[in-house]
Amino acid sequence: MATFGGCYQDLILLLPPLAPSSFAQLYCWWKTAMDLGASGNNSVVTEFVLLGLTESPALQPIFFVIFLLAYVATVGGNFSILAAILVEPKLHTPMYFFLGNLSLLDVGCISVTVPAMLRQFLSNKKSILYRACISQLFFFHFLAGVDCFLLTVMAYDRYLAICQPLTYSTRMSRGIQQALAGMSCGLSFANALTQTVALSTLKFCGPNVINHFYCDLPQLFQLSCSSIQFNEQLLFIAAAFMAVTPLVLIIVSYAHVVAAVLRIRSAEGRKKAFSTCGSHLTVVVIFYGSGIFNYMRLGSAKLSDKDKAVGIFNTIVNPMLNPIIYSLRNPDVQGALRRVLMRRPLPK
Repeated sequence: MATFGGCYQDLILLLPPLAPSSFAQLYCWWKTAMDLGASGNNSVVTEFVLLGLTESPALQPIFFVIFLLAYVATVGGNFSILAAILVEPKLHTPMYFFLGNLSLLDVGCISVTVPAMLRQFLSNKKSILYRACISQLFFFHFLAGVDCFLLTVMAYDRYLAICQPLTYSTRMSRGIQQALAGMSCGLSFANALTQTVALSTLKFCGPNVINHFYCDLPQLFQLSCSSIQFNEQLLFIAAAFMAVTPLVLIIVSYAHVVAAVLRIRSAEGRKKAFSTCGSHLTVVVIFYGSGIFNYMRLGSAKLSDKDKAVGIFNTIVNPMLNPIIYSLRNPDVQGALRRVLMRRPLPK
């Protein structure tokens, strides 16, 4: 740990006593990479100006209330799902273990962007420091990447549960669940760090106005006064690894699931099998649909307000909808939520 100097020692003191020291290690790797990127960056720009959703003073208080309520609803909804999973023994299964992790990710994703946007509505200060912008980009891509991998793992879990029920308990043991979640975090961390370090080598010496409410790659690419060819190639490679490959694996998993379900003779059995997959498929379609639209527009000459709408969908609507989607047609989750919210004891 001496490689990181005092970073590790300072941060480990701030972590809760039971928190894994790997959190501190990951942070210090990220901070060291940021320092290396910043030392090689000759940018004149030291801060960016985020135009946000609107420049109208009359609309800002309205937007503040709307997005504050959305933030509270999202955090409350996802933590309620997490609490329900923890207190309900019926939900102590691999599918809900991954769903609990997904709820934490949703809270993280919306917390990376919305609090800063709310501060802008209140203070009318639209500037963001260069390092803060890069940090926001890193954490957004890290959390979104873990989301991609976890959705894939959840599809694999449904494949094993429906197509390989006899070996399900051994092939999706507690240790394997934790390994899959850890692998998702590690791969996403590597991608987010690579994208962030590559971006930090670009020079920003001209305009510094971002027509968005948070820092992201497409907007920053347009402000660079150095070549972004390598960065775009890197992003397309990452898209193939982080988005296309997981999506293909999800499609293959569900192709096997559909084939297995159609072989079930009972209509009630088919309905029950499909109902366990419907929520997950809905989340996959919304997540990948908005993400593909956002990053397939890299070559467009001008980014428009449509990109802000897609950004709202990615960072606010998706995390807010997920608790509703997963609890809407799930009686076990609904029952656990009622017990959590009303503080009822578990049935004997």
